[in-house]
Amino acid sequence: MKKVLMLHGINHNMFGKRDPVQYGTVTLAEIDGALQALGRELNVEVDSYQTNHEGDMCERIHQAFTDGADAVLINAGAWTHYSYGIRDALAILTVPVVEIHMSNIHAREAFRHQSVFAEIVKGQICGFGVDSYLLGLRAAVAAIA
Repeated sequence: MKKVLMLHGINHNMFGKRDPVQYGTVTLAEIDGALQALGRELNVEVDSYQTNHEGDMCERIHQAFTDGADAVLINAGAWTHYSYGIRDALAILTVPVVEIHMSNIHAREAFRHQSVFAEIVKGQICGFGVDSYLLGLRAAVAAIA
């Protein structure tokens, strides 16, 4: 069975509580549950990881390389816009990486328009709420095939 790693970034443990205008009221557990359900349909195993610590995120990306993940989904939150450390860790991967955002980062504050990951990921999906994650998983599975 193919393995897909879902990486959730900074503040995502607060989904359901923070800024419902941008992120709705869905919780991280509900997002992960939806990914698990779709993963079963697509015959892939989805492993989710969330951290508020940038170095821990880099370590988990390194582990994905070592463990042989088949694809990686990442919603790094604010790190998307400035973390060259996470970018460099992602660049180590030789599998498809899909960048995900619940909100449309291009329709928000100017600093959110830039993704330091854009040049190294397979693609970006943003603006569809929880469906961004599900679309991202479908894209990753297609890219594996």
